[in-house]
Amino acid sequence: MHVKPVASALHWAVASGRRLTESWAGSPRALDVLTALSCLALMALDLPGLAAADNSLNGPLAAAVLAAGCSTLLVRRRLPWISFLAALLFIGWLHELTLIQFALYSVGRYRGRRAGILATLGYVAFALVVFSVPGWPEPRAETLSSFLSLVVPIGVLASAVGIAAYRHDLVAELTARRAESAVLQAVQQERTSVARDVHDFVGRELTLLTVRSEVLSMRARETVYAKDFEELADTARRAHLVLNEIIVQRGERASTPGVDGLPALAEESGRAGSPVRLAMDPEVNGLSPLRQAAVYRVVQECLTNAAKHAHGETIEVSIAADGPQLRIAVSNALPDRTPGRAPVSAGSGTASMSERVRSLGGTLTATRTEDSYHVVATLPRG
Repeated sequence: MHVKPVASALHWAVASGRRLTESWAGSPRALDVLTALSCLALMALDLPGLAAADNSLNGPLAAAVLAAGCSTLLVRRRLPWISFLAALLFIGWLHELTLIQFALYSVGRYRGRRAGILATLGYVAFALVVFSVPGWPEPRAETLSSFLSLVVPIGVLASAVGIAAYRHDLVAELTARRAESAVLQAVQQERTSVARDVHDFVGRELTLLTVRSEVLSMRARETVYAKDFEELADTARRAHLVLNEIIVQRGERASTPGVDGLPALAEESGRAGSPVRLAMDPEVNGLSPLRQAAVYRVVQECLTNAAKHAHGETIEVSIAADGPQLRIAVSNALPDRTPGRAPVSAGSGTASMSERVRSLGGTLTATRTEDSYHVVATLPRG
């Protein structure tokens, strides 16, 4: 009778544990804790011999000292030198070389090449001084060759791996910043393109308004409305001048085509090897020029993406007027095999499309499944 509530509670506990594990597993703090525990586990293997060799430490006290030293690795990202100093203390006092490997790696990883080299030289010099002190190392390792074959490689290898990881992090960060910069540049270019389209379309309407007002002003010259038409023509001219000043033209550029250009775009894609099935509602032809330009840009970018990532697959394009909303849906199947060479892509096309749609009060979603890719954009018709 109580099986169902118990099963629900067990399911909730398992789901909560899974979410906690997933959120904790990839965090830097979890990696630091795992590093400290790994170091402690390695040093614990030598715990019996350590307590026997140093009469000042018994088993529990030796374990506590090792745990305290490993705990310095919890702050290795912000303060790696603390671990380094603790490791030197362990070398001089307990003759323990495990912690120094983690410490040198941390210095090289989070402070760079110069700090890593400096820490390695300091470690080798300190170890050489300790090596010269009577009573350590043990008689079986008193030769200089044993010192060079054990102590020096430990430090150099650990530091080199840390420096390599530091350089890898720098390259990854630089790549991420370049990708972010490319997206921001694409968004800015799209904003500029929208502004130019506004200039082209609205400026044309203002020109027609100005000409029409001047004609009406001349026709009504002998009437009481002549002055009103002249003021209307002056207002239209001033509005056109203000538009030119706000939207600065940077070079000549043709306006973005409207929906009339979609058949040619589909035909061009077909010639390139990606056939297009275009279904367009006739009411779309009555949209404003800005919305037609947005439709064209969305379809254009979708066809470009499909040619890069799913060349040869048929692309379904649907443009429908659904009440007060305009819906643009583009989908294509994905190939069974990924291309041997990744296509050249800045990764900013989706951001460019989204900015164009968002600027007109619409939304855009891109969804990838195992066997297909879908882009759906909605725009207000008015």
